[in-house]
Amino acid sequence: MKILHVSDIHLGSGLSHGHINPATGLNTRLEDFIAALATCIDRALSEPVDLVLFGGDAFPDATPPPLVHEAFASQFRRLADARIPTVLLVGNHDQHAQGQGGASLSLYRTLGVPGFIVGDRLATHRIETRRGSVQVITLPWLTRSTLLTRPETSGLSLAQVHQLLLERLRLALEGEIRQLDPALPTVLLAHAMVDTAQYGSERYLSAGKGFTIPLSFLARPCFDYVALGHVHRHQVLCHDPPVVYPGSIERVDFGEEGEEKGYVLVNLAKGKTEFQFCPLPTRPFRTIRVDLTELELDPQAALLGAIASGEISGAVVRVMYQLRPDQIPLINLHELQKALERAHSVSLLPQLVNSQPIARLPEVALEQCLDPSHALQLYLDHHPDLEPLHQDLLAALQTLNGHSEEESQDTPEMPRSPEGRAARTPEPVIQQLKLLS
Repeated sequence: MKILHVSDIHLGSGLSHGHINPATGLNTRLEDFIAALATCIDRALSEPVDLVLFGGDAFPDATPPPLVHEAFASQFRRLADARIPTVLLVGNHDQHAQGQGGASLSLYRTLGVPGFIVGDRLATHRIETRRGSVQVITLPWLTRSTLLTRPETSGLSLAQVHQLLLERLRLALEGEIRQLDPALPTVLLAHAMVDTAQYGSERYLSAGKGFTIPLSFLARPCFDYVALGHVHRHQVLCHDPPVVYPGSIERVDFGEEGEEKGYVLVNLAKGKTEFQFCPLPTRPFRTIRVDLTELELDPQAALLGAIASGEISGAVVRVMYQLRPDQIPLINLHELQKALERAHSVSLLPQLVNSQPIARLPEVALEQCLDPSHALQLYLDHHPDLEPLHQDLLAALQTLNGHSEEESQDTPEMPRSPEGRAARTPEPVIQQLKLLS
């Protein structure tokens, strides 16, 4: 039995790295994600496969724009037209309000799409395919919030809640396993963080929301294949039985710059499953890093040289360069943009490095009390870079002192303009003085 295992489509993510295609009116990164998904569906139809397993996270969140929802549906509709059974598992990004308000994929069950199963709960599904029957246990993303609002968790720590949830999951999963038909091939389809996986940005995106499942819960001899979702990096956690993350189908951000993207094609058989990872031709991400701080001449040439030596054609590129304050006038941004025209999109990320030592004020004893005017003058004496602001800052201090005095006291005379009006200290200068104090 042939199965196509795909996960973490995230259709509608990473739009900031694209631009509007004038021919279609769509963001070019949205077009990239749609093309990657279309390639997966093309493979499912050309084999053809007997079953498609989607491991969760269809969109960045549970309320995608109609245009994005339509793009997802139009690709999976091709499977329904070809009468290929499909299981859509609910991931953490598919849940609304952490599982308390439904899921975006539940629409396919409501509409009764032929051959489509939505896995939004722990359950066993017996599916008839062109090559026989298969059992699929669905395990959607679980959160601690399912227990935190219950009376039995009152007073428990998060670690204790975690253990309680794991124990309940173990018992519930065991209940599903005991009902399996031992003569049929069985797949566990789960959207989860497994303790032995190499995590990427998923760990931080889900921090405090989900929990980690031990590999021992999943690597059971009753399963012929364990299809995972959630982690964006393709990896095989176990070979007997195969426990596999296919990873995401496109790069969401630069945290996935070095990861290969794709899907998994599975030949499922009782006790002897084989699988292969199929890479997708995704758009590359490139980072160019340059340290200009040690250069005395022509930092612009060094930047242009680094750009010219990189493979940037059609890529999403970020240029991260360090420079000194005195080098800022030597950088021509227009020239940099022109040199990067071959890239798909560009981010210029300069980092200013001040190599001059920080001026230190003389030691002041804790019991010593300085007059505000004296303290400000002492500060300014040790910051020659603030020389143009000296008079404004001193005038601002006088204004602040005047505001702090009681109405019954005499207010020092404000500086006068040539026309005789009291000169107002600019508000930005007052704010700057407040920051300095």
